[in-house]
Amino acid sequence: MDTSDELLRRATPSALLTLDGVIRSLNAAMATALGRPREQSVGHGFVDLLSEDQRISAESLLAHGATTKRLAMRVLEFPGTGTASVVCLVEARPVMDPPSGERLVWVHSLDAGHDLGGLLIPFQLAARDAGLGLWMCSPDEHRMESLGGAPALAALFPQASVPLSEVIRRVHPDDRRDVQRLVRSSAAQSPWIRSRFFTEDDGWRVLAGQTRRVQLGYGGPERVFAVIRDDTQSETHRQEMLAEVSAERERADGITAFSSALFTAATEQELQQVVLARLAAAVGGCGALFAVVDDGRLRVSSDAGIPTWEADALHGLSLDEDRPLPCVIRTGQAQFFPNHEELVRRWLHDDDLPLPRPVPGTALSITPLSPADDRPLGAWVVTYESEHPPSPEKLAFMTALAELAGQALRRIRLQQAHVELSTALQQSMLPTLPEHLPGLEIAARYQPSRDGLDIGGDWYDAFFLPDGAVALEIGDAQGHDVDAAVFMGQVRSSMRAIAAHEPEPGTVLMRTNELLVAMDAPRFASCTMLHLDPQDGQVIGTSAGHVPLLHARDDGSHTIHALPAGPVLGIVPGTEYPEETFTLEEGTALVMVTDGVVEGPSLPLEAGLEMAGALAGQALQDRLGVEATADRILDAVAQVDHLDDVAVLVIRRA
Repeated sequence: MDTSDELLRRATPSALLTLDGVIRSLNAAMATALGRPREQSVGHGFVDLLSEDQRISAESLLAHGATTKRLAMRVLEFPGTGTASVVCLVEARPVMDPPSGERLVWVHSLDAGHDLGGLLIPFQLAARDAGLGLWMCSPDEHRMESLGGAPALAALFPQASVPLSEVIRRVHPDDRRDVQRLVRSSAAQSPWIRSRFFTEDDGWRVLAGQTRRVQLGYGGPERVFAVIRDDTQSETHRQEMLAEVSAERERADGITAFSSALFTAATEQELQQVVLARLAAAVGGCGALFAVVDDGRLRVSSDAGIPTWEADALHGLSLDEDRPLPCVIRTGQAQFFPNHEELVRRWLHDDDLPLPRPVPGTALSITPLSPADDRPLGAWVVTYESEHPPSPEKLAFMTALAELAGQALRRIRLQQAHVELSTALQQSMLPTLPEHLPGLEIAARYQPSRDGLDIGGDWYDAFFLPDGAVALEIGDAQGHDVDAAVFMGQVRSSMRAIAAHEPEPGTVLMRTNELLVAMDAPRFASCTMLHLDPQDGQVIGTSAGHVPLLHARDDGSHTIHALPAGPVLGIVPGTEYPEETFTLEEGTALVMVTDGVVEGPSLPLEAGLEMAGALAGQALQDRLGVEATADRILDAVAQVDHLDDVAVLVIRRA
């Protein structure tokens, strides 16, 4: 488990609470979200610092997070310090404080950037329960977008997104200035403003509107919400018709939003977040549980609407158990239980069912993620506050969503299998460096591209030559796929074989180029090769279109060393590669890199070489070893957000 300091060393809101919800410590981001200085937050109840309408959700989250070892999530709205409140998907889980051994609750914001729509669900539910319409205003884009709410208000326009000009056109001329002022308000929350609004079906209606500013996620985009209240009376028949239209559109919009969020989930954790944040609300339930099959057993997570002990009883259950949840997953047949009596009646042989139990007046449904003739993947459970079964349309809707979730889970697991396979292939192709190089210290690092499979064409190598010297090489074969890795392996093996008989770097590159040209290889490769004598530090080097060397010294200085070079390997026949001889002094180091280390979308090559050289020089001045020096250079690459493969080879003469 991470230390307390590590848990708080995050860019997003994070806090450690006692089991009764008192803030023990928090980071600056959480203080900003709470809208008060850090010193004025410590010692106060976390729930007490939230608005009154958020306290029940926060109390449920903390109670759940203090007692379970698995995921407990809620969408919470924080006061913030600016003109907008901050809405975050918040996780709570128990942790142990290493210094004191005290059990604490770690509360922190999750990254919901892949599903910002999930953060809007509490607003949509609150608007619907209060009989209000919810719209998102975009004054800069001159549009309003419907987010649902009360059916009559959500159906003011048949389209989900309408131009502001269309809204203003329907407002009574005497009220238009007030409505324009309302939409353009920069206040965190505006007063209610009433206006007369013309509808084509039943004429003028009196509407009241209020705007508020909300930030979706910490550091996320700011949005302006408009809440609309109908201050006129409407006929019952009209309300029922509008409700039917709105419900149909809500179902269509819901499956679109849900399926889109499922499609964009890139990991099982993100898929789990989407399901637990959206499922219960999407199907009219009060709690949701998500179970996936791992090695024949169930891995279970739930939202705060499912009691902790019930989720714990299911976690780790064998798929072969003759119980409701495993049975649904195996058979691919959904089941609905209107009450506990029905659950027991249909499973009389088991009086201690590990399944969320419907309490009086509630029900539950179990829906598989895969059909009967497919490989079992998992299922989800939804609890309801009514014993009446969901409508056939809602059951069909839930079945469709479950199948989409199953497809997303298959896609994620297939991608993970590809990553694991490519990683294993890449590792098998990277060489093992010699353990003992007299007078030399050497370290290497490799990191694949994030584009496509986690495999690429960068390589490094170090091996003894027949004359007692050490050959050092680094190169970059074209591409980021399996073919690039195979081509890289051919080039590296060829260079080793040639060097065993003709160790001069220029000759090795010339012979390798001749071989690749004769093979009519479909790719090319850049490369730098050095011949280093450990006894006197003499270096003979040449390059085939590769980036320069870096020469770092223990006084912190460095130079960029451009070797004599020829074209990349495999393109131009009859090429000779000129050599240069120089000396590697004791205590100094050479750093060989591929272009992914020193060049990227936001980093020119010259600046990247200077950065890597400065890091290497500082590492030597700080008396770091070659392993730590290589790590320092690779860490800097991650901060610049490079997309290419990267390889680093550090050689220091002791």
